[in-house]
Amino acid sequence: MSVIFRAARREDVPLIVAMLADDPLGAGREGEPTDQVYLDAFQQIDADPRQELIIAEAGGRVVGTMQITFIPGLSRRGAERALIEAVRVDATTRGQGVGRAMIGWAVGRARARGCRVVQLTSDKSRADAHRFYTSLGFVDSHVGFKLTL
Repeated sequence: MSVIFRAARREDVPLIVAMLADDPLGAGREGEPTDQVYLDAFQQIDADPRQELIIAEAGGRVVGTMQITFIPGLSRRGAERALIEAVRVDATTRGQGVGRAMIGWAVGRARARGCRVVQLTSDKSRADAHRFYTSLGFVDSHVGFKLTL
């Protein structure tokens, strides 16, 4: 499947939210895709040069989304790192290489920016995702912690 990547646009927000909600974890976290809170969040992301909300398209259709955050740091000799979050592939195209293309593109994007590390997190319950990321060369080298506020 041929996949192209572009920056998300305001009109993509309902599709993105629908993809975020289309799994057991997301279904409990997300709300109505047209809710103003999502448009407000999109505006903040879009205005921040260290944030990229990405759309994957195939055959003129949105088939995936992810957000990349570029984080400056002092560790690793002042290295910038890329954090990949909210990776989702449309349910109708899963298993067709879209996720692999998305992560490959994100890693290439990070490399082109000069990042020295690409990192991501995945919920402990997502065993299939863990196998997928491991197959791409990612190592589960850290333990992550979250505090819901």
